[in-house]
Amino acid sequence: MKKTPKPRSAGQLLEFLNTEYANLHKKYEDAFWLSYMGDHDYDQVMNTAQAKRDAFRSNAEIRNEVRVMIKKAKSIQKQRLKIWDKFFGLYQTPPDALVIRKKIADLEVSINKIRTSRKEGYIDPTSSQFVAASENKMRTLMRTHSNEAVRQACFQSLEKLPLETLDLYIEVIGKRNEFAHILGYKDFYDYKVHIDENMTKKELFSIFEKIYTKTKYAFDNIRLLEKDKPGLRKPWNFAFMMTGSFTKEEDPYFQFENVISYWGRSMAALGIDFNCGKVTLDLLDRQGKYNNGFCHYPKLVRQEKGKWYKGSANFSSNAIPDQIGSGIQGIHTVFHEGGHATHLINSRQPLVCLNHEYPPSTVSWAETQSMFMDSISSSIEWKTRYAKNDKGESYPFALYEKRLRSVYPLRPLDLMGIMHVVFFEKEIYECKNLNREFVLETARKIARKYFDRSEDSIGVLNVPHIYSWESSAYYHGYGLAELAVSQWRTYFFKKYDYIVDNPKVGKELKKVWSYASLYPAKKLIKMATGRSLSPKDYINGITAPLDKILSRAKHKIERLKQVPILNKPVDLKGKIFIVHGKKKITDNSKSFENMEKKFRIWILSTKKPIV
Repeated sequence: MKKTPKPRSAGQLLEFLNTEYANLHKKYEDAFWLSYMGDHDYDQVMNTAQAKRDAFRSNAEIRNEVRVMIKKAKSIQKQRLKIWDKFFGLYQTPPDALVIRKKIADLEVSINKIRTSRKEGYIDPTSSQFVAASENKMRTLMRTHSNEAVRQACFQSLEKLPLETLDLYIEVIGKRNEFAHILGYKDFYDYKVHIDENMTKKELFSIFEKIYTKTKYAFDNIRLLEKDKPGLRKPWNFAFMMTGSFTKEEDPYFQFENVISYWGRSMAALGIDFNCGKVTLDLLDRQGKYNNGFCHYPKLVRQEKGKWYKGSANFSSNAIPDQIGSGIQGIHTVFHEGGHATHLINSRQPLVCLNHEYPPSTVSWAETQSMFMDSISSSIEWKTRYAKNDKGESYPFALYEKRLRSVYPLRPLDLMGIMHVVFFEKEIYECKNLNREFVLETARKIARKYFDRSEDSIGVLNVPHIYSWESSAYYHGYGLAELAVSQWRTYFFKKYDYIVDNPKVGKELKKVWSYASLYPAKKLIKMATGRSLSPKDYINGITAPLDKILSRAKHKIERLKQVPILNKPVDLKGKIFIVHGKKKITDNSKSFENMEKKFRIWILSTKKPIV
């Protein structure tokens, strides 16, 4: 006869919840990393681990045990059990919905496998021969290649890529909506925005509709520019004609072999570190690898019996070192994903359910941390201090000014690319009878509204986020984060007058990071900036007069000259591993500087001569 399990105490229950969920989470994340880095032998291992994790999160019996114990527990144990009860409440899922969730996971694996293993490239307009090129490389060529025919060939190839998975995409949208309906939501977007942001769709979309109304006037600026730049509004011409020459001029200052030095020294000067955790970086583009940067946390920060267990983070980028323009994109991504890594590794919350990127964490707050960090590497004062060419010459202010004057008419349209994805997904999830024709026409219609190009495009279907459960109905988080970052930067400039290499800024970041997901995003942004989230600072920034922007940039550079340059060895207080797939490239076991040197040598060895 099976014995009845001995009842657990509040302390034992809390220890069980922390340990069990941490283990289930890590098994899933370990398989996720291997699968998304290109080893598809782990696809089903990942799905099985995900199903076990999801079953734990939706377990009604465990939640009931938590609720019973809340009535008995006292003080801090009662508070922690209430957090677990709220966590389980987010994930309660009927058995029939879990079956659908499994089908969705299988469909997503199929889509990802096709997208990461397909033949990618374009037809050379001169030789009529196929040229192998990844999706990321073709995007870069559209921004930088001097031959319009090559740019157009890349555009045409990119337009064909999503057609191969379109039917699977339609099927997965239907299943996601079916899942949401069982839980009582209107559609999957309604479900995601409620779970991820604790907002209604109406509340969310009204924010972006107001921004669109206030900034769409700048499309007239493009029409005026087109009179002097014939063909500007062709989608394969726009980026090249507006910034292509600047990309080539800037490229020597942003060589990807310098990224570890740039990133590590900037972090150290801010006083930011990895809190004795472990970080793994996989930074180059390759066949089979997921084609967008991301950061996940396999080992979650937690406390048990007074002992702290440190966390870990894995993050990626898709740099192509020998491709003009890829360096600056790669550097931007490393700062962005590195911002994610530092965020939750620096949590001081004892419960694992507060220390990962899933709800109760919110998309917008998570992206605020990463986008704040990449706003540092995008700033003119950072560029003039850190970015140098092979001769040791600093990024010139004259180049910044020339570029700014060229793109200034476009500044109010800065958020259109994000809104383009947001409103595409809104319409797709709201459609009752989804089919190929509706998806393609919606993609074209949304592109016309948010880009106003002279040719239609279904490019939104190449956005990788829409194919994954975790990142679909997610893009709004980048938009809300843009508003939050503008507000946070305004706060810091008013308080300290500078951000780059300011350890006081780093100290405030680490303090707010320590809360992880203990509080809602709305409260966290108010704690960080002293104000509720508002688009005011963002709109003021993108519509500011040109002379004011230039004057402020000069002030930032002069102010930073008063700040000493970090001249001591970098110690980010953590184990850092740089890998390429399953191959280890280097680590910081000897020193950060030794790791940076080995990385530089390796990147240079991968570069091909640019003709």
